[in-house]
Amino acid sequence: MTEVAKRKIDPTLKFALELGPLALFFLAFWKFGIFVATATMMVAVLVTLAVSYIKLRRLPLMPMVTAVIVLIFGGMGLLFHNDTFIKIKPTVLYCLFSAALFFGLAFRRPMLEIMFDGALRLTPAGWRILTWRWAFFFLFLAVLNEYVWRHYSESAWVTFKTFGFMPLTVAFALAQTPVIIKHESKEAPEDEPI
Repeated sequence: MTEVAKRKIDPTLKFALELGPLALFFLAFWKFGIFVATATMMVAVLVTLAVSYIKLRRLPLMPMVTAVIVLIFGGMGLLFHNDTFIKIKPTVLYCLFSAALFFGLAFRRPMLEIMFDGALRLTPAGWRILTWRWAFFFLFLAVLNEYVWRHYSESAWVTFKTFGFMPLTVAFALAQTPVIIKHESKEAPEDEPI
């Protein structure tokens, strides 16, 4: 394997890169409103991509897709001064992730394995089980986002977006631990000596 393929980001930095844009969005919203918060998040996701590229010499798939959706929907929200584009961004992102996983299942492609970017090593059966579960979970998050932004205030939606989706995702991921343990691959990866 090449040196580039072996590069990893420190877990603390990775956590900061994942939560940083959301935290900045939340803080900017309470100080300046949704449009400044959106512009702040757009800049923040570009910075996180730059840092990821500097550290890894490649762009991880999920952050890249997320950044593209943030830039498209955030840009439309700012251009048309319409917060609906901003509020449906999570719906579109989660639907896209769900559709990609269902597509992968239909064509027997391990899309979840690609999304996890080598963080897990599972048997094919384990990847299938987790893919079904994550596909439905992302669909659930899309529906939940639609419900919250349509039925609650903008500030309630921003608070839920910041403090609701992440804990739900972490709890769901932790609930998958028995499947991961049961279906962990015993084969050594190609870059590790046996």
